[in-house]
Amino acid sequence: MTEIRHASVAPTRTQRLASGEAIHAHRHDDHQIIYAGRGVLAITTSEGSWVAPGTRAIWVPAGTVHEHRAYGELDLHLVGLPAVENPLGLGAPTVLAVGPLLRELIIAYTHDGDDGSDERARLRAVLLDQLRTSPQQPLHLPTPTTPLLRTLCDVLQADPGDGRTLAELGKEVGASDRTLSRLFRSDLGMTFPQWRTQLRLHHALILLTERTPVTTVAHQCGWSSASAFIDVFRRAFGHTPGSHPTD
Repeated sequence: MTEIRHASVAPTRTQRLASGEAIHAHRHDDHQIIYAGRGVLAITTSEGSWVAPGTRAIWVPAGTVHEHRAYGELDLHLVGLPAVENPLGLGAPTVLAVGPLLRELIIAYTHDGDDGSDERARLRAVLLDQLRTSPQQPLHLPTPTTPLLRTLCDVLQADPGDGRTLAELGKEVGASDRTLSRLFRSDLGMTFPQWRTQLRLHHALILLTERTPVTTVAHQCGWSSASAFIDVFRRAFGHTPGSHPTD
């Protein structure tokens, strides 16, 4: 069993991770905001995974055991906040929209250490104000707890482009589509199409970071056409996959 590292204080700093590099399971007594200035960041907990490109940050509540993984060269910006300070009132990991102002605030705040100056205190106050107005994004891919659903989800994780219907997949795992539909709602809190779309979007972000052409990404992730993929991607992330930053 992998040992879970415990650090009482969540650091505030900037660090770089190479593509594929991971920070293994750990937890803090503080909350933490995690933002990738470039590359794509994936965070995994026992409840699922969250993927964030440069237009998103991830809120990780105090005490949450989590792992990080970098896709592409990653500029990682970490902001630690005391457990008593929760500007969004969030008790679970959450993806947040990061506009241009919040991006610059996070980068500036994590660039230098805390010198106790009034200027830094004001910077922190504005950063927290911006966080309070940051829209939450439904970019969570939950992990199933029931063995049957875990088997089915593993099949799709191995090939997000698998286009079989739920009934066809059910034949492989030995369950009806009605049973599987019920499990998706009760175990994961979403429908099968919603979960599969989240899976495909997560995979698409990683492929784009690897500079895979948009048409190829659409095909590998199971969309019927590049235009269908572009439409879903734009609605999820606010920009087209062709303009997705890879540096």
